[in-house]
Amino acid sequence: MSGNYQEKLKELLDIAVIQNSSDIHLTVGYPPILRITGHLVPLVKMGRLTQEDTQGLAFALLNNEQRKRLMNVRELDFSYNFENKARFRVNVFFQMGYISCALRLIPNKILTIEELNLPPILHKLIQPSQGFILITGPSRQGKSTTLAALIDEINHTKAAHIITIEDPIEYIFEGDRSVIEQREVYQDTLSFARALRATFRQDPDVIMVGEMRDAETISIALSAAETGHLVLSTLHTNSASQTIHRIVDAFPPEQQSQVRAQLSASLLGVVSQRLIPRIKGGLIPACEIMINTPAVANLIRENKIHELPMVIETSLDVGMISLNRYLANLIKMKEISLEVAINYSLNPMELRNLIKS
Repeated sequence: MSGNYQEKLKELLDIAVIQNSSDIHLTVGYPPILRITGHLVPLVKMGRLTQEDTQGLAFALLNNEQRKRLMNVRELDFSYNFENKARFRVNVFFQMGYISCALRLIPNKILTIEELNLPPILHKLIQPSQGFILITGPSRQGKSTTLAALIDEINHTKAAHIITIEDPIEYIFEGDRSVIEQREVYQDTLSFARALRATFRQDPDVIMVGEMRDAETISIALSAAETGHLVLSTLHTNSASQTIHRIVDAFPPEQQSQVRAQLSASLLGVVSQRLIPRIKGGLIPACEIMINTPAVANLIRENKIHELPMVIETSLDVGMISLNRYLANLIKMKEISLEVAINYSLNPMELRNLIKS
């Protein structure tokens, strides 16, 4: 691939945008690889990448300051605007002494809850003026996209001051009824926790935190949700009950009772999602949704987290739904196959029983 790496990068990014790929991987010894609807697709015609190729392509993405920082810290997160056609979230890192790159395509258009095929209950979830909303799930399952849809709906429906704290900034919001300020970690602030603490002096109504990375960030977010702010964030967890465990376990034992009390009082809901391959092509989200009813709040406060799945399963009337029931509904609507659903289920035997009923 040797040659003008700016031109090679442009060619590669154009292909990724046209193919509607979600990710690009650049690794020594492999051709450039796209991820399209969950599958890795090597661009064999572009040839295997050498050490010079991956460095050349990476440096074509970076400015001089970023290049110096990469060489010092050995990995770098940032966003990249590609000729106003698309934005990419980029991670450049070293492996086996060579530079590698992972690029995530961020669509220019922020899709609505309906366009993303998300459940309508999400409209109701963001109505309160204060509380804590968590979007969870494994990597590459659309958490940031869902978060952007919720923030943009608030933007179009409420006169609010919205502050986002991201690493890096992904979707670019255009203020409508709301005023939106987006802060990028390392560029506009030194850390999530520092930026989040500063919001108390910035008069926000809504705070979006890209990720709950540590106990300090979680603690400040909980305080913000308790003191009149609507706080939205993400966690890499697989279910609502695992999310509660992860938050509480981030703190030392002597603080956990207080954290459970704060969480039970401020939590609005947890949406745990997966992107499932559709029968007709593309991906569709499947969600577990937990709303913080008095019963849920009581279980969190009393540390009976293991009972949350049963409350979710028996609370369809208030908008809750288990992942298995959501998967079963998608199967019945002929959106996904049983075989695919089983691969994403946390309890395949229960899913089979739901399909039979």
